Amino acid sequence: MRLTLEQKMKMCEEHVIKGKSRILEQIIDELKSTGIDDNHIITINFEDMDYEYINTSSKLNDYVKSKIKDDNKYYLFLDEIQHVKDFEKAIASFKATKKCSIFVTGSNSKLLSGELATLLVGRTVEFEIFPFNFKEATDYMKLIGREVDQDFIFDYLKWGGFPQRFNLSSEHEIKQYLDNVYDGIISKDILKRNSDIEEYKFKSICSYVLANAGKEFSAANITNYFNTINNKNKIEIDKKTIYNYLEKMEKAYFISRVKRFNIVGKEILKTIEKQYAIDPGLRTINTNLVNFEDTFFLENIIYNELIVRGYEVYTGKTYKGEVDFVALKGMKKCFIQVSYYLINKGTIEREFDAFTPIKDASPKIVLSLDKVDLSHDGIIHMNIVDFLLGNIDLPLS
Repeated sequence: MRLTLEQKMKMCEEHVIKGKSRILEQIIDELKSTGIDDNHIITINFEDMDYEYINTSSKLNDYVKSKIKDDNKYYLFLDEIQHVKDFEKAIASFKATKKCSIFVTGSNSKLLSGELATLLVGRTVEFEIFPFNFKEATDYMKLIGREVDQDFIFDYLKWGGFPQRFNLSSEHEIKQYLDNVYDGIISKDILKRNSDIEEYKFKSICSYVLANAGKEFSAANITNYFNTINNKNKIEIDKKTIYNYLEKMEKAYFISRVKRFNIVGKEILKTIEKQYAIDPGLRTINTNLVNFEDTFFLENIIYNELIVRGYEVYTGKTYKGEVDFVALKGMKKCFIQVSYYLINKGTIEREFDAFTPIKDASPKIVLSLDKVDLSHDGIIHMNIVDFLLGNIDLPLS
């Protein structure tokens, strides 16, 4: 489950992102507004020294039991649960024996993507907190009194949607902030948890993958690249290690890994062909050249937007080539090409002709920054900014 725009905006009201704890506070406020009594709301922040003694599942169980006085429903809020040894045993017990709803947060330095859900299998709904998408970034800029012009799309393409970066005034400050976020995740969430990872190798591979986000992926090509560099950056690395590093990057919310959809055979191919950065700012700080015309930055934010809107997204494989995305909701789908500007007849033909091998009648869409509608021959053309702002949605069939 993903946060709504309103929830993310509330997190930014004081221009300070408080993260998981702030979300719990919002849920508690909403419960109280519906008439839930304070005595039926139990909150513990395990980073508060007042609760330092609650460090095992049995002590947590005893504390919660002491607060439950009747048979009415209780609401448990357990913040930074990783400080409690075997906490999942206590939570499973509460669910089995008590009338309660339980809200849990865990720090990424202890529990990465999906690990809470794995420990509490069958009993959880997981909230994923992503950086602002383009519309949220636009609304937030207006909220804090900053101007948003027609070129803001390029600012977002370059620096992304990490909320705190919008309060910084210069590109130098933004880059420094993103560098600190990036380095902090690597040191605290990945290297600290995985003593077997070689720091230099991981950072080199991570930087390479993010710098090439959206491009066709080949572990063999990466190993060849690093194993044959004739300079101090040469790294001996095998394909197994690269896939291991990709998994760590995905769990730390650096990348999304995208499978291919065989359009002709109408099946999902098992091989993972591409990675996209969770936020384009992470790509920018790992590359020496920001070239919007290569479309990979645009592809990245379109992919992220589709995921936020609840689509299943794949890259599309045809017998003659590929289309950028196959977007599915339920049993319906559409095909998408992403382009920078359709500047001449050759560009238009190249982007629209990508759909030629596809006999499927599902809608076919070209997204670009052009403001003139160039739809023809049954293929729909849409403006990227209008799409990102929610002014238009994708047709499906």
